[in-house]
Amino acid sequence: MTGRRQVLAGMAAAMAAGIAPVPAFGRRQTKPPRLRSGDRVGLIAPASAVSTRQIDIAQQTIGGMGLVPRLGQNVAGVDGYLAGTDAERAADINAMFVDPSIRAVFAISGGWGCARVLPLLDWDTIRANPKLLVGYSDITALHCAFAARAGFPTMHAPNAANSWQSLSWNNFWWMAFAGIRPVLGGAEDEALTGRNGRTLQGGKAQGRLIGGNLTVISTLMGTPWMPDLKGAILFLEDVAEEPYRIDRMLQQLRLAGVLEKLGGVIFGQCTRCSAPREGDRVLGFTLDEVVDHHLGPLGIPAFAGANIGHIQGQLSVPVGAVVELDAVARTIRAVEAVVA
Repeated sequence: MTGRRQVLAGMAAAMAAGIAPVPAFGRRQTKPPRLRSGDRVGLIAPASAVSTRQIDIAQQTIGGMGLVPRLGQNVAGVDGYLAGTDAERAADINAMFVDPSIRAVFAISGGWGCARVLPLLDWDTIRANPKLLVGYSDITALHCAFAARAGFPTMHAPNAANSWQSLSWNNFWWMAFAGIRPVLGGAEDEALTGRNGRTLQGGKAQGRLIGGNLTVISTLMGTPWMPDLKGAILFLEDVAEEPYRIDRMLQQLRLAGVLEKLGGVIFGQCTRCSAPREGDRVLGFTLDEVVDHHLGPLGIPAFAGANIGHIQGQLSVPVGAVVELDAVARTIRAVEAVVA
């Protein structure tokens, strides 16, 4: 992972090149502040209980970014399989957003539990103090709720205790530190990772990028914590779900009228989601067949195999920001800067 010296060198190069953030596209939006070397950031455990080792790794990762970690008061808590009670986990989130010395908030890990804290968050305080929220997996519940209630972008990126390989870090640095609007994904990244994407329906579309874990999103449907998806670019990923379960969740989105209102759709990685086999024979539909069945006929730009999900070296992408999807090139271009 890139260390503090590389961060400082990259920032100096960007300044020398005259690179600056670009104003928001087509709407007024409060944005989080960009990160700088030496900034203090919060570490929270909003979902499943985390180990001492995970907390240590998270602090080391944040330090390697040139940032100064501050642990939430309850990160070591345990309540059944959760990292403390709902009230304790919510209190840590609220405390990070009210503290003016904290510039961003990183989840240590996911698991399950973020949806339980949504009614307990101080949304007035969060709206008044924009800060990047960073994480993925179960953190999808927070990303969606922030998109619906907070009005500023967040970052779907590795959790602090996960591996931050160069692709994840480079994407994150350009958006969160330098305020650049990068082009994410495409053939070069596919060759680098060995994960080839495929176009389902060609074309380009611009819209607000919303998404994350499909299981979490399907459970938020019909709740006030899910943002309006009309014209949005929806991205999805999941882990350890057989194709019939992916079929069931995509069908739920279809029946809810979600898929038909989208501007574009991206299906990322579904790790350990293969269909069961009997010898050489696949039992039922493959994952690709399920995805093609639901997303191919929509008639909107769409591609599958994006480098997003429960994988090493995943893309860091800006939730709630306006992006351009190019389904033929299989890229996501940030139309607006994520930070101020």
